[in-house]
Amino acid sequence: MRVHRSGTTLAGAALAALTLLLPLAASAGAAPDPGVRPAPARGSASMGMGVLAHDGQGAAPGAASALAVQTEGVDVSSHQGNVAWSTLWNSGVKWTYVKATEGTYYKNTYFNQQYTGSYNVGMIRGTYHFATPDTTTGAAQADYFVNNGGGWSKDGKTLPGVLDIEWNPYGATCYGKTQAGMVAWIRDFVNRYKARTGRDAVIYTATSWWTQCTGNSSAFASTNPLWIARYAATVGELPAGWQYYTMWQYTSSGPTVGDHNHFNGDLSRVQALANG
Repeated sequence: MRVHRSGTTLAGAALAALTLLLPLAASAGAAPDPGVRPAPARGSASMGMGVLAHDGQGAAPGAASALAVQTEGVDVSSHQGNVAWSTLWNSGVKWTYVKATEGTYYKNTYFNQQYTGSYNVGMIRGTYHFATPDTTTGAAQADYFVNNGGGWSKDGKTLPGVLDIEWNPYGATCYGKTQAGMVAWIRDFVNRYKARTGRDAVIYTATSWWTQCTGNSSAFASTNPLWIARYAATVGELPAGWQYYTMWQYTSSGPTVGDHNHFNGDLSRVQALANG
């Protein structure tokens, strides 16, 4: 049966349709939500960049004299540019890690100045790889790392490479992986790194990320030294299996370069890690 619609009814329907379209048009031309941060450029990630946002910052640790014996170190990336290594050395910094690579697509443009400069002032130094488990396999990233500054030599001045595995600055926190999938990816990386260098890679992470994204796996505690990130007065709870930390990144706002760390032991222990 044909239905007759009055002019009033038709006008109302048209108005309703227009009302539905208006939000779409407005959103198409709207400015970005200031509360949503755009993802940074690929390659710009650095060690600990997610710590403040996810874990916050507490009080600073006590003076070194009040702690067990610690040796001060720093970590740097392209964000620090040409580093004043003599200034750091004279302030008591004795070791450093330099970002070498990220994924299989980025090499630190300041690598030579940072890696060679730290060596020239007397520091024991090593390199780290910022992992992106959603882009390529662990083995592929380990190869890229070793081929671009992440190797090791038993010269007493070179620390084993570090796998920096933490919050994803470019997307999903756990890089789209299940907890089992993340553990498998890490295993793929550390196995290839050891096959290439003869050393067990150091694992840098934060307990909260490790718990969320690996299910608090204890699979690496007996083989891989732990570098823990926590900006607080104490190191706090460690990931499962590790009874102690080897290094502790305790601040991102220290003098000269920002990221400062304690090595859990005196300089002879740093040298022991370098020598394997």
